[in-house]
Amino acid sequence: MSPKGAAMGSLPVVLLALASSVLAHAHHDELTEEQANAPVDSILWIHIMLQALVWGVLFPTGMVLGLSRSRWHVPLQSTGFALTAGGYILGHSHGGRQFLAGAHGKMANILFIPIGLQLLLGIYLKLHIHEKTIRPWAVRAHGVVGKAYPILGWTQMLFGAIAFRGYCRGDNLGQCLAHYIMGSGFIAYGIIMAILLLVGEAWVRRSGRSPEWWDSWVILLWGIVNTFTEHRGSGWSVKDMQHTILGVLWWAGGALGIFLSRNNQRSVVPSLIIILTGWAMSDHAQALMISTKVHAVFGYTLMSAGLARIIEVSFIVPKFTPLDTPASDGDSHSEHTLADAGKEDGTGITSTGRAFRHLPPFLLVSAGLLFMSATDEELDFANDEGMDHVTYVLIMFSLSFIVYTLTVSLISLYTTSGRNAGSSDATQNAIELEETRSKWYAPVPNADVEAETHVLGEDD
Repeated sequence: MSPKGAAMGSLPVVLLALASSVLAHAHHDELTEEQANAPVDSILWIHIMLQALVWGVLFPTGMVLGLSRSRWHVPLQSTGFALTAGGYILGHSHGGRQFLAGAHGKMANILFIPIGLQLLLGIYLKLHIHEKTIRPWAVRAHGVVGKAYPILGWTQMLFGAIAFRGYCRGDNLGQCLAHYIMGSGFIAYGIIMAILLLVGEAWVRRSGRSPEWWDSWVILLWGIVNTFTEHRGSGWSVKDMQHTILGVLWWAGGALGIFLSRNNQRSVVPSLIIILTGWAMSDHAQALMISTKVHAVFGYTLMSAGLARIIEVSFIVPKFTPLDTPASDGDSHSEHTLADAGKEDGTGITSTGRAFRHLPPFLLVSAGLLFMSATDEELDFANDEGMDHVTYVLIMFSLSFIVYTLTVSLISLYTTSGRNAGSSDATQNAIELEETRSKWYAPVPNADVEAETHVLGEDD
């Protein structure tokens, strides 16, 4: 084995040793007042900043470079693994303030599983053995684990913020789950929408389903869950009634959205549900004035996102007509798919539409962050610090700009790196993938523009 292969092969051993030291680290079930209020030392601050950099920027960038088959994928991911190991050591060797045992520490141990699996799969794929038997399955597994990294990183960073402030314990757990899961859902919705609008047109056209068909199914399923989980006990509070009826609204509206979105037709029903949800949240009474006003801004932002989505669906959409699909295919074909009426570029989007299409996903990301920041514990802290709702909301919108900047930067990186770098239309059109030799790499044909052959998978 080459020196490079030997070095890569030694990484799992190092990670196993680190995992043993992490598992042996004593977590606290009870803290003295001195331990809980001690100042945060520099080692812990380095741990926080390092892990935020690795899981929030480095690993997502490496994932994108893997999708575009860039030669920088392996070096970047290897650097991320090394920095993660250093972060684990720092996280369990700091002094100063101590923290109760919680989800952040448990998740840190769980993360060794995907890290070790990704390393082993990467090493195996570099060996180029079992080309016709095991390797195709290893390619798929490597891709699945790699694509899960942004989700794992987001979850662990959220757990870290919760542990740092000591939130979500006792009676506050239910509210935390509601705000953080739903808020993260809005952010994910915005990011997926940005991906589909910027580089996913060909995938949508291949699927034979309009984006609102998928949206409506998610809304319906989530509404069913909310209908039966938002009320506990025998008595009904005002919040219980509001949250439960929102669940009913979502599954009822989702069912209509699915029906109207059949045959690849565009629909405004998901946007209407978003607007109604925003309106309900904008008038959601809270115990503190700052909390009431933050919820109101969240509602207004969500309503704006829904309105912007309606405008985009009705007037500024690209042509999502299925590719090479006969009319007899029924549900995957429609003559009613909306398209631009103005001057178009190669994707059917006008220059004005290309600017406007960023508004709905950005507002969804902003609404998600506002909702995640609107728990009672967070707003109690802001109120005790003398912060008004204007300052608080502007902080959240600043974070929204950062998150959306990172999102569109990664999308742009995908269109200009690796095997996509040679396409002259990469920055203007969706990335189109021609037929490949392996059935494990999904082809996405281009109907409008001939493009170079791009293959998703491991770098040779």
